[in-house]
Order: sequence, then structure tokens, then C-alpha cells
Amino acid sequence: MTAESTASRNHPWRGIMVATTLPLRDDLSVDYDAYAEHVAWLIANGCDGVVPNGSLGEYQTLTDEERARVVRTAVEAAGDGSRVMPGVAAYGSAESRRWAEQAAEAGAGSVLLLPPNAFRADEAAVRAHYTEVAKAGVPIVAYNNPIDTKVDLTPALLARLHQEGSIVAVKEFSGDVRRAYEIAELAPGLDLLIGADDVLLELALAGAVGWIAGYPNALPATCATLYHAAVAGDLQTALPLYKSLHSLLRWDSKTEFVQAIKLSMDIAGRTGGAVRPPRFPLTGAQEASVRAATEKALAEGLK
Repeated sequence: MTAESTASRNHPWRGIMVATTLPLRDDLSVDYDAYAEHVAWLIANGCDGVVPNGSLGEYQTLTDEERARVVRTAVEAAGDGSRVMPGVAAYGSAESRRWAEQAAEAGAGSVLLLPPNAFRADEAAVRAHYTEVAKAGVPIVAYNNPIDTKVDLTPALLARLHQEGSIVAVKEFSGDVRRAYEIAELAPGLDLLIGADDVLLELALAGAVGWIAGYPNALPATCATLYHAAVAGDLQTALPLYKSLHSLLRWDSKTEFVQAIKLSMDIAGRTGGAVRPPRFPLTGAQEASVRAATEKALAEGLK
């Protein structure tokens, strides 16, 4: 067994973990067969694992039964449950813990957890939340998204959560690439995962060891090439690809990211399809922008 494969087995949240979209039928029911095919296709095309039930997977619109079945489907389709990192966000800490327990029972190797977001939680509430969910016994990747949650997992707070044994890594979505260096200084054992597609190169060069990714749903092979070149410091390969893709990657940080990535998948010949309300498909200038950027990438041979 190589050192890289040993590290992956011991740290299954590392590498390219795709925050998967969820295929829906015309009646907006979940197409589990199509989802299983998508998970297997992503792994076959250079991705290391998947993150079901994230925001990109529209988990907020799923019933409990759907949400649990999505996890089971991902684990089975991945062929190695350790490479599945379900999102376990919920309004209550007890509910998040139950989702973490369900993920562990299904065979998942880690979970992705937002801080409390029903209110602007203070540090004590955040720490209590992560402590409670950690009781499920599955490694937790914290998700810092202060833009949407209004709760900021600062480098100092992340260091404390890591010291307390509540988290093993962080998905950094603040957009502030300077934080990578402070996190490394305050919590050198905490794994930094790229949380937004449009800061991939900057965070990879700053020491990130993983990418919870959106656009590989449409262009997995090219995104895998970009990621591996970036973390290796191969700018000759990474920078041209990053520039070519950036008009698409920045959609991952926009409100309409679910619709944009699903539209790109449709254009690339994958099953993107519909979204559940209250989201609606892109129209007008936004649709035209995504379509033009996707078609340009495909014309350049990106895939």
C-alpha cells in the first residue's frame, strides 16, 4: 500500500470530494438510480468521493426518508463507504447527531456539519453543538459559511474545536484565503479543505489537502487535473486551466449555484435537470452566461 493510499484510508475526507447534485424526475421525485450512476461516474472520472445532502444536493427540501436513502445510495454506489461524507446539518443539535449516527450506520467515513444556523450562535453554542454531534463517533468536517449562516468559524474557534476533539477538518467557504495561514498556525493538525470552487488555486497553494467541490459534477476529469496540479504547485498546468474554468467556478459562490451547476451538467450531456422549489431554473442573462461559459469550456476540450 502506498503512502498516499494509506493517508486516504486514514483521512478519507481528503482529496476531491464532490458535493453531489441530486437528479429529480419530472414530478420532482428523487431518481435514485440516476444518482447512483452519477456517484459511480464521478469516482470513475478522477474524483475521490462524494458529499451527499449538502446544499448542492438540496437537502433542505428532502423528507427524512429521502435524505436517509440518498446516503445509503451514495455509500453503495461509491463502492467504499469511507469515501462518502454526508451533510448532517439541521436546526437542532440532537437532529444533527441523529443524521451523523445514520451516516455512520450506513458506512460513511466522515460527515460535514454546519454550525447552528437557526440563530446567530455565539462561541459557547457552537462548541456545544459540535461536541454533541461528535458523540456519534464519526469524524466531523466543520463547514464555515458565514455568508449564509451568519455564524463565523474563525481560525481561533476552529483551533479550539479541533483541540477539543470535535472536528478533524474544515471546509473553508469564507472566501478569505488569508485564513488558511492563520488556521495552519493555530491548528496545525486541522485539515484545510477548499470550500469554494473559485478560490481553489489560492487555497491549494496555501496547503489545502482536499476540495469539497461543485463543478466536478459537470467536468470531473478536468477539475481533477486542475486540483492535482494545484496541490502539487504545478502552476504551468494549473493556472491556464484555472483561468479557463474560472467563469464557471465562480458560480459555486453565487446564490444560484445549484441551478448553474445543474444547467452546466445538462449542457455537458449529464443529468442535471430540475430543482425543487423555492428554487427555480435560471432564465435570461444568468442562463445565457452559464451556457456560454459551459459551451466555451467544452469547445476547448475540457470534460
